[in-house]
Amino acid sequence: MIFGKAGFRGAVADFEAAVSAQDAKRSGKAFVRLQETFGQARESELLDGGPRLAALLEQTPPGPRAVVAVLVGACVERGADAERCAPGVLAGLRWALEQAVAFADAWAATGGGAFPAPDGGEPGPELVERAGSEAAVGWVTLFQWEAAAVAMLNDPGVRREAGSRGEALRLLGAVERASGVELKSLTHALLVLDDEPLVALHRASGTGYLLRISGIGDNFQLHTLLADALIGGGHVAGHAPSSQEAAVCRETPGQVDTVGSFDLVAPDGGLIWNEGAPADIPVVDGARLLVLDEPSYRRTWPAGRFLPGIRGDALLERALDPEETERWYAHVSPAGSATG
Repeated sequence: MIFGKAGFRGAVADFEAAVSAQDAKRSGKAFVRLQETFGQARESELLDGGPRLAALLEQTPPGPRAVVAVLVGACVERGADAERCAPGVLAGLRWALEQAVAFADAWAATGGGAFPAPDGGEPGPELVERAGSEAAVGWVTLFQWEAAAVAMLNDPGVRREAGSRGEALRLLGAVERASGVELKSLTHALLVLDDEPLVALHRASGTGYLLRISGIGDNFQLHTLLADALIGGGHVAGHAPSSQEAAVCRETPGQVDTVGSFDLVAPDGGLIWNEGAPADIPVVDGARLLVLDEPSYRRTWPAGRFLPGIRGDALLERALDPEETERWYAHVSPAGSATG
């Protein structure tokens, strides 16, 4: 059959028609053309093509489905509407995670051994024989689904509407426990908090502060932004990050070496690890509650954003008055000797 219009727009139209007609031969050819024409696509083609391809994901056969999702993610990164594209991609992600759990169970039940790398290629005969075709495809395409889903979750509107984030995190945990394979970028993207109240108690000065955090991928980023707001803002003493160190934690590209300013401590005295996420900070009376202790040793790391597609910030709303601060300190254990 002769193809229609040239270019990416034409490839999208042909792929739509072929998938709707369940024409495997034509859809295969259109699938190849999607990949060949994407690099030269104009902005208008990407804005139009991303949502159209996302709407086809459920009907697309499992084999090419993840590659189409990656193309949707690339369209979103270049301006396509993430909120229109996200439902199809996140539904596909859930399917892939469910299949990956089934694959891990089948792999263990059929002799175990080292898990094959999810390399995005065609699953080999051994994988299909041991786990079944769909489970094998779900497994090998995990990292492609991660890339596509993170592109959606970079958008704050998608994060607000992503009601299945808890289920995705549960499935991610099941995959990691069974196989040791970790999708760290996806995990952190699913954990991102937006417009979240955070009470920070600075133990050395006995003061407290109400902040609002959004778009922060890990606690390294949070650490630097808190130091910028509180030490850089002149509210407490300590090592303030430079303006460049703070900027790369908000939206400036790149990384800049920085030095830690605090120990981040939970109300019960346990450490909040820099490698973790702000979602690790316990909620007390409707707000995340964090204690800032003097640094127990000198820590250095490259300041920046673990999720470079998301703008992050920690905005200081106000200093707490002494009575408020005392009420929050009532939830906090005495200073301990924990280090990390």
